[in-house]
Amino acid sequence: MQYNGTARKVGDHIDTDAIIPARFLVTTDPAQLGANCMEGLEHGWVSRVQQGDIMVGGKNFGCGSSREHAPIAILGAGMPVVVAHSFARIFYRNGFNMGLILIEIGDDADRIHDGDVLSVDVENGRITNHTTGDVISCPPLPPFMHDILDKGGLVPYVRERLAAGDA
Repeated sequence: MQYNGTARKVGDHIDTDAIIPARFLVTTDPAQLGANCMEGLEHGWVSRVQQGDIMVGGKNFGCGSSREHAPIAILGAGMPVVVAHSFARIFYRNGFNMGLILIEIGDDADRIHDGDVLSVDVENGRITNHTTGDVISCPPLPPFMHDILDKGGLVPYVRERLAAGDA
């Protein structure tokens, strides 16, 4: 899986209330949540996002409450991948469960700037910054995570396995 898009950079300790404020939690519709993505950080932030853009976070991205709405909002805004220095553990699990690709790159996150053009090669563990020419190595996701992501998240993955009699 390779993803290409423009980096949409945010800072450290972006919590789930910044990603999708509580006042928007009246739905689970990805499009409606996506329309309000990062509204707790900056009004209208999502208006700069194009389909396929890549969110780039700092340290402890997704901290705060464990709402599943946060990764759904990011996906609904059109961003299939979040690259960050580090993730809050519950957000990391929720993200994959919802089908959002999350990649931790430590201090290398500082080498990516808002507006940089990126390619993220999930299978080979490589992020190419076409703006700067940097190539950042990251651990490739294990095969079982690819299987979950290919199905759109944990629930669709389990449903398919149950239907096939594999679970």
